[in-house]
Amino acid sequence: MNAHIFPGQGSQFPGMGLDLYQQSETAKKLFEQANEILGFRITDVMFEGTAEQLKETNVTQPAIFIHSVILSKILSHQAKPDMVAGHSLGEFSALVANQTLAFEDALRLVAIRATAMQKACEKIQGTMAAVLGMEDALVEKICAETEGVVVAANYNCPGQLVISGEVEAINRACEALKAAGAKRALVLPVGGAFHSPLMAPAREELAAAIEVTQFKKPLCPVYQNVTATAVIQPDEIKKNLILQLTAPVRWSQSVQQMIADGASLFTEIGPGNVLQGLVKKIDREAQTASVAF
Repeated sequence: MNAHIFPGQGSQFPGMGLDLYQQSETAKKLFEQANEILGFRITDVMFEGTAEQLKETNVTQPAIFIHSVILSKILSHQAKPDMVAGHSLGEFSALVANQTLAFEDALRLVAIRATAMQKACEKIQGTMAAVLGMEDALVEKICAETEGVVVAANYNCPGQLVISGEVEAINRACEALKAAGAKRALVLPVGGAFHSPLMAPAREELAAAIEVTQFKKPLCPVYQNVTATAVIQPDEIKKNLILQLTAPVRWSQSVQQMIADGASLFTEIGPGNVLQGLVKKIDREAQTASVAF
């Protein structure tokens, strides 16, 4: 069974999508449609912008989404997925790939999500840190014992867990984690505490938009970040997509469940190859491939 997986924020690169735009009429049409929906020429930033310009949240999230979905639509003529999943933002790309969401509806939601997250970041100063070489349960225990808001945010693969929360709480947790034997506890250069309670204001804003958006019954299951299980009911997909902003990304658990449910090939669709690396760390026997320009 073929699992299509979609990357999240951090996979962007200068020039992303330019080859697609030049070589495919389908891609060109979707890029121009995206420019119109967003109200600015995101293609100018994607094709000609600097790495710094691409880091801006209102650009990064739509750019990765657009790039991933266009690749997915081109690939769909050759191979359809049996299951899909996306890492954080990538879940929106996955929901277009399995036809739960229309491209234009999903792009509007991604734009609202990006703006809402940026506002939440400006409201309360937060950050994230990568913890390497420690059991998940021990990381969770230390976070729970640390004063302030600090929680597990991204279960990327065994021995790699990202925590999220208030800046001072993250710093305290990193010291405690290193003292408890973590190989590394490294604060990341991010602008906010994603997938933590600090994103609650953004969740409310996104929820309002999701509730008035049409979600169709998917062609195949989506393994959602919040539950790490196969979901096919539109109402449940909506609920999990809203919860995702303040809940952890259970990527390791999602991949393990997909394998248990018969996934034999994981095809990463979008910029970069981060997810392929994580899949291999989760299960060395897993077969991976990529579709990228």
